[in-house]
Amino acid sequence: MAMMGTFRQGGLLMTNANSSRPTTTSIVGHLKFLVPAIAALTLLSSTGCRTTNVSDKGGVVTLNEQFSITVPAEISLKQGSEVPLNIVLNRGAYFKRDVQLEVKANGVMVTPGSLLVKASDKPEIQLKLAAAREAALGDYRVSVTGTPATGKPAAALVIVKVLAQ
Repeated sequence: MAMMGTFRQGGLLMTNANSSRPTTTSIVGHLKFLVPAIAALTLLSSTGCRTTNVSDKGGVVTLNEQFSITVPAEISLKQGSEVPLNIVLNRGAYFKRDVQLEVKANGVMVTPGSLLVKASDKPEIQLKLAAAREAALGDYRVSVTGTPATGKPAAALVIVKVLAQ
């Protein structure tokens, strides 16, 4: 007489071939749980679950509430001339704050040196960068720092090459 019933073999739940019940494994049982769980996690991650950073003041800040500054890496400028300095505020999707820009330069002039960029303003800003007629030839650093009404500041650096006329 053949043995009928369910038994475990190597971690699998088996049913005897003579049994009227279908053969199942613990893997299928786990898949019934895992498939909906994976689908739920995928849905959560695509509908607003965001990466976060811890704030200095406590709590959590989403990365989409941060900003950064983009400037050209290097600008060439002839003595006695001026060129535009293009600055871009890269706002996260949820960053809705005013930013105070401060520009510091040695050996060259930047106009204006300070500017408030409102949350509703365009993210592209254009300042004037000038070198005096007697400016010494060489490389100069121009630092751009943006400080939001609340949160951490961001900074960028431009190398300005002053060339002969």
